[in-house]
Amino acid sequence: MILLSNVSKVYDNGSTALNNISFVIERGEFVFIVGPSGAGKSTLIKLLMHEETATSGDVIIKNVNVGQLTQKQIPYLRRNMGVVFQDFRLLPNKTVYENVSFAMEVVGAPKRAIRRQVPAVLSMVGLAGKAKMLPGQLSGGEQQRVALARALVNNPAFLIADEPTGNLNPKTAMEIMELLDEINKRGTTIIMATHAKEIVNVMKKRVIAIEDGVIVRDEARGDYGYEN
Repeated sequence: MILLSNVSKVYDNGSTALNNISFVIERGEFVFIVGPSGAGKSTLIKLLMHEETATSGDVIIKNVNVGQLTQKQIPYLRRNMGVVFQDFRLLPNKTVYENVSFAMEVVGAPKRAIRRQVPAVLSMVGLAGKAKMLPGQLSGGEQQRVALARALVNNPAFLIADEPTGNLNPKTAMEIMELLDEINKRGTTIIMATHAKEIVNVMKKRVIAIEDGVIVRDEARGDYGYEN
């Protein structure tokens, strides 16, 4: 479970990114975070990942108050979450297999577990035959599938996706969303910040809309609600 209670974030220059927001995301939910550019979506994602800390209020993830973690404890928090970005962030000189296995190596997973888990997750995202290829040899959609595999290989409780379809054409974007939907049905909680109006409208998931740092809408089967 993720709980935000009266969370505000004010930057050093005085700008308020988030203003007293509260919500609960239960285990197994699929939630879209939407809103205009500059609304506070990216700040919210960074708070969940502990890349930023709240100025006030509490961010609770799996009964842990994220704001009270020491620097040494942060990596243990992040083991519970996979993260996917718009720009893939793959290591260009490592193969598909090596990009995914690296995520297990950094948390100290045994080699036997890596040899078992990496092929399984590559198969799940439809890349079983691409393990030896480099990212530059793949299409954008395939690169995002590698990023998804890397995010999922440690079996995280949460998947945080920040504009994961932003660099993809509509057909490929929908394929990635179908994959995310399947991952969600297997039990992974998904929180996705997006400007993709068509995707949000088609998928009919929970929608939390943020404007000027404030939650203005929280709907169980919501629409995007904005003109792009």
